[in-house]
Amino acid sequence: MSADEELLEDLLAGKHRALARVISKIENRSPGYRDLVSELYAHTGDADVIGVTGSPGAGKSTLVDKLAETYRDRGETVGVIAIDPSSPFTGGAVLGDRIRMASTVGDMDVFVRSMSARGTLGGLSTATADAVKAMDAFGKDKIIIETVGAGQNEIDIVRTADTVAVLVPPGSGDEIQTLKAGILEIADVFVVNKADRDGADRTVQELRDMIQLDEGGGMAGGGGHHSQEVIDAHDDWDPEDDVDEADAETWTTPIVETVATRGEGVDDLLEAFADHRQYLVDSGEHAEQVRGRYAEEIRTLLREDVHDMLEDRLAAAGGVEDLAEAVRQGETDPYSIADDVLAPVETCLEDLEIDDG
Repeated sequence: MSADEELLEDLLAGKHRALARVISKIENRSPGYRDLVSELYAHTGDADVIGVTGSPGAGKSTLVDKLAETYRDRGETVGVIAIDPSSPFTGGAVLGDRIRMASTVGDMDVFVRSMSARGTLGGLSTATADAVKAMDAFGKDKIIIETVGAGQNEIDIVRTADTVAVLVPPGSGDEIQTLKAGILEIADVFVVNKADRDGADRTVQELRDMIQLDEGGGMAGGGGHHSQEVIDAHDDWDPEDDVDEADAETWTTPIVETVATRGEGVDDLLEAFADHRQYLVDSGEHAEQVRGRYAEEIRTLLREDVHDMLEDRLAAAGGVEDLAEAVRQGETDPYSIADDVLAPVETCLEDLEIDDG
């Protein structure tokens, strides 16, 4: 048995040390990682993947800590991937192992991993999606992805998470309007954290107004709206009142008020996540969501692999610099070069089509 086969066997057997090593192998793109990830697919599909994003200072890390703690109290295992800003020197995660997540320290059934955003669009790299697969195959019931919260490009989280919670701090005011066309549109659940602070009620009202204005416009990640609920951490709320009918065709983004530092509203938030999961399954959206995710993975891998192959071919032809100099000298042009480089690829594809025929 090879070392990688043994590593995979240990991961599937529930050994956290193996899970950590597999994720490191994935993140570092070490030799053999692709074969390892390929083997993971057959063991995935059971975990709920929840994305938590929002502007800096909204309290994401504290809330994620409380979410993990509450899931554990319910007997479920949790994996947390914290996407941190990349170090300009090493490319690694700046915030290390997330010392802010203190409530679950020492609990082996809460596996926390910080990963570098590596400057990728939306703060999520292909390695993050692969790490999710590793945690899923390991057997984690819930996988929470916390993103940098750097701006509108956080929409990339939609490609990885089943349910996306967007945190909006109280008193956001004009910020809500500014972000309306970007990060807010990916929300399956809105969370007004720090709801005990001034401005929380106004923020809830602004979000409610925004959703009502967009009624039927498909703003939420689940697609469309049918009603609107505000779940207040300080009021009584029966989760049964907010469960979607089995034949529901739309999902309305609920607004949940929380005070993460005190754990208030966390149970309500978990119920909202469960409702959205049920909606995805009942409506058929989940199957479509997974299909779209795999389609994007295929496109991404094809782009990366073709790019690498073409770079090798360009290097064999003397490198891009020599070709650029030829263009500068007026001997050729970029379009002709691209056609020449791609000609063998097109020939191979045509040969494949003939063979298939």
